[in-house]
Amino acid sequence: MITRYSKYEATLDDLDMADLMSMISDRLLESGFNTNPWVPDPNSDMTLEELYAAIAEAMINNELISQDMIDDAFASDDWLDTELGDIAKELASRLEQEGFLNPSANDGQGQGALSAETDPNMKFELTNKSIDFLGYKTLRDVLGASGSSSLGQHSTKQKTTGVEAIAETKNYEFGDAMNLNITETFKNAAKRGLHNGKLNLDYGDLEVMQSEYKSSAATVVMLDCSHSMILYGEDRFLPAKQVALALAHMIKTEYKSDVIKFLLFHNSAEEIPLSKLALAQVGPYHTNTAAGLRLAQKILKRQNKDMKQIIMITDGKPSAVTLPNGRVYKNAFGLDPVVMAETLKEVSSCRRQGIQINTFMLASDPELISFVQRVSQMTKGKAYFTSPKTIGRYVLQDFNSRRTKIVN
Repeated sequence: MITRYSKYEATLDDLDMADLMSMISDRLLESGFNTNPWVPDPNSDMTLEELYAAIAEAMINNELISQDMIDDAFASDDWLDTELGDIAKELASRLEQEGFLNPSANDGQGQGALSAETDPNMKFELTNKSIDFLGYKTLRDVLGASGSSSLGQHSTKQKTTGVEAIAETKNYEFGDAMNLNITETFKNAAKRGLHNGKLNLDYGDLEVMQSEYKSSAATVVMLDCSHSMILYGEDRFLPAKQVALALAHMIKTEYKSDVIKFLLFHNSAEEIPLSKLALAQVGPYHTNTAAGLRLAQKILKRQNKDMKQIIMITDGKPSAVTLPNGRVYKNAFGLDPVVMAETLKEVSSCRRQGIQINTFMLASDPELISFVQRVSQMTKGKAYFTSPKTIGRYVLQDFNSRRTKIVN
């Protein structure tokens, strides 16, 4: 009997859906930059047809389909009716089956609703599994690029007698947790010798194990979604959303006692759940920083944490403010005194509450620098000049390194 062996050729059936998600992640998080950056629509959710196109593009870019298949698609009146279109639809259905997306919120059908006959104009939502995956991917990419291998919890210089013991011990003091070091405690008692053949323990003999104090934090991430975030030849909102996803994943897995919330600020401001943030779009807006800071303070007031902070990601100076009558006053030229007065009023309120504001600037015009410098000085925060390519590393490293110093 003769057995012949041949090289195994992988097929699209072998494609892991996590790998496919990695290939199309940037398209899923698009902010309007690749549609019409001049007339952005903040309410334009991604359709299945756009998802099919993203999948097809990934197949082409990664050389997973033949050139003949590509040529047939380009020659067709409707590429979705070609073999490439069928593959895109099948892979989208597999993404749904494996829990990465959910079209049921739009059409009322149950799981497994996607098929070849599904309306390509149907909208869909990313699931929690997708959000976790995209956050993990960004976190891994950022840490890999910065040479870091892992992130720990928020260690501080202060020691407490909790249950995560370190090698050091100390004499027991009133209020310490009774995390006794039995060996050292009996050693202290033994130094005084036996009394009537017994070892007598005294209050001063007690030794407790120390542990590093782990601070907890409440963080509000303020994301600028004004028009300028996609207007000047680059998508600045996409990396801002990726950073938000990475922070959420890091806190969920590493800092489980922390709380993180997100808000968008533009002509006004609104809190947004992480699941909705992933598909958020830039709109034809100005920058109402005061409204964002006001909402961030309301969110933080609900949290009982050691540290409260605001992470603001922006590319422009304040250019709008909400007047007492509810009207939004806008002025994009210079540092308008009305806008600045109201914005700095909210900055002062943050300072009084002990809320630090760390600002990550995606532009470096003099007026933005001037504004951010004042914010940093008033709240003892930090300002970072960064770019869409480096913002992830700056935000994540700052979030970790500053937490090691907050409790002394």
